[in-house]
Amino acid sequence: MRTSMMAHGKPASGYKLSFGQKIGAGLKAGLMASVLATGFTALPVADAEAQGFFQRLFNPEAQQRQRQREVQEQRRKKATKVRVSAPRYLTYKPDTFKAVSLAPLSEKKTAEVTPSTADGNAASINDADISTSTPVVLTPFDEARPALKDIKLTVLPEVGDALIAFYREYPDFLWVKDGKPTAKAAQMRRALRNAAAYGLNPADYVVALPATASLDGDDLDAAVMQFEMELSAAALTYVLDATRGRVDPNRISQYHDLPRHDVDLVAALEEFTASGNVATALEAHQPLSDHFKKLTAELARLKAEDEEADQIVIAPGTFLKAGKSSPEMKNIVAAISKHGSETLKTDHAATLAAYDGSDLYTPQLVTLVKSFQKESKLTADGIVGKNTIKAMVGETNAAKIAKVELAMERSRWLPEDLGERKVFINQPAFTATYYEPGTDPMSMRVVVGKKSNQTNFFYDKIEIVEYNPYWGVPYSIIVNEMIPKLAANPSYLDQAGYEVTTPGGRKVSSASVDWYAVANKQKSINVRQYPGRSNALGEVKILFPNRHHIYMHDTPSKSLFNKDTRAFSHGCIRLHDPKGMAAAVLGKSTDYVSSRIAAGQNAQEKVTGDIPVYVSYFTAWPEADGSIGFYTDVYDRDRYLLKALEKTEEVRAKARAS
Repeated sequence: MRTSMMAHGKPASGYKLSFGQKIGAGLKAGLMASVLATGFTALPVADAEAQGFFQRLFNPEAQQRQRQREVQEQRRKKATKVRVSAPRYLTYKPDTFKAVSLAPLSEKKTAEVTPSTADGNAASINDADISTSTPVVLTPFDEARPALKDIKLTVLPEVGDALIAFYREYPDFLWVKDGKPTAKAAQMRRALRNAAAYGLNPADYVVALPATASLDGDDLDAAVMQFEMELSAAALTYVLDATRGRVDPNRISQYHDLPRHDVDLVAALEEFTASGNVATALEAHQPLSDHFKKLTAELARLKAEDEEADQIVIAPGTFLKAGKSSPEMKNIVAAISKHGSETLKTDHAATLAAYDGSDLYTPQLVTLVKSFQKESKLTADGIVGKNTIKAMVGETNAAKIAKVELAMERSRWLPEDLGERKVFINQPAFTATYYEPGTDPMSMRVVVGKKSNQTNFFYDKIEIVEYNPYWGVPYSIIVNEMIPKLAANPSYLDQAGYEVTTPGGRKVSSASVDWYAVANKQKSINVRQYPGRSNALGEVKILFPNRHHIYMHDTPSKSLFNKDTRAFSHGCIRLHDPKGMAAAVLGKSTDYVSSRIAAGQNAQEKVTGDIPVYVSYFTAWPEADGSIGFYTDVYDRDRYLLKALEKTEEVRAKARAS
């Protein structure tokens, strides 16, 4: 053992002190003597203060470390005050209308003159080739052109641009002949008046017939040209509305992420010019998908029905369990008798016949209610609550019509062709369905985002299936949920089975991370949960990479699938049958998927083929049997869409009045 350098204040044998060491040693010795001389042990100084004094005096490194720990603690506490806000609902701004002058089309141009040559063939002669002695040939459109100088239309900018582009390229009447509207014009006006059949507002496309009976000359030209341009503008507005919708969903909320369709309006007018049936040509711009056709048929059926005069009402707030009594029992039985299927009523004919109007919820009636719940795709628990009552009493025709019309508007936000193989997720229905030609659709229950963590409305393509997945924790969850726990326990992530790594992949302890800098995006850190039984993603996840960090996955929380309303996640889609969905998109068997999971290794498999996934939101949508299902507006998005449509109509009404 090395001997001490100092013995009784003197240097030990074999060591020499530098000048600085002599000063330091002397200072320490002098201070110690001073402290002892003043009776240090008798001073009323706290132990911690004394320790801090000696640390500052003799161990500055320890003092520095303590200071660093205090700073880290302060920053961890500050980090808990940082929050990542959820996407917002926006104040909707409708498409703007503008006054478009048609004066650029007013310049009078001569038509081509095609006299015969000596051999009998026609020879084209352009304006520049025509001598002053050659007669000028004007089309009826050219003769009426000067009227365009004073015509302005208040239209969508795209419509105005298309009108000028089309009539510059094709300077001729499309809807007028010999100073009068044609049969084609009448056909178009009838088709526009039928817009309500497709969930549109006919008032947006009204064009009055010109009063030409007493007009001639310039006045007649002005009237027919005004009609020509207004009818073309109305038809193009209809085409835009039918193809892309009246509302831009991305202006409703940040939960919508849907590209708006580009529409070739000049091509549409070319179609109308060539078509022998402009009504058919116009309506061909509506979505042609099977689901849209079913929604259209349902809208017609609902409008043909009168509002039910004998609608059954069950008192709001009714909550009934087996063995209890309620005066609403007779209404419950009446509702099942009215809205239950014929099969259900046949199976429970004896119970229905024996019911005497009593308030007691008997075992026989519980069995009846359970069958109705099962038929209505509810949890068959026999408890009569909000969701069961809604299924029993149904919705009014007016409410159903509104939901169908909103579904038709939302359909226009999707691609025209959804694809043959696809996954369709409908959030209000809490279902995910896989479609493939030649097989029955495979549908399953899902859990979607809770109202504070809503699932977005978007579409993408499925790319990867991951077995025994890691859970890469999103930044929002790190900030909003994990950092508060880290403030109380800096080692929380290490102890809870998470891996913390730098952007370069180096593992670090959660206690060593400056979480305040992470929360403020001054530093980056990666947090992921190891595969295993406790992993939030369960045994498999299905990825379609997107900026919302949403994917489909398994879950250890299986009991949530037994609930009727299943909005519990942070936004991702939890699958009731994740192995079945993984096998479907891979084109493999569930046994194959199970074997990959059983291997226990984290592994990824690429999905071949083009399989789009639609993470959608429809409160009315066709069921597998062709009927239309109606669902609760779990995120209140129907209300926001209705507001957007109301604002759109306000703008359009002003445009019509201008």
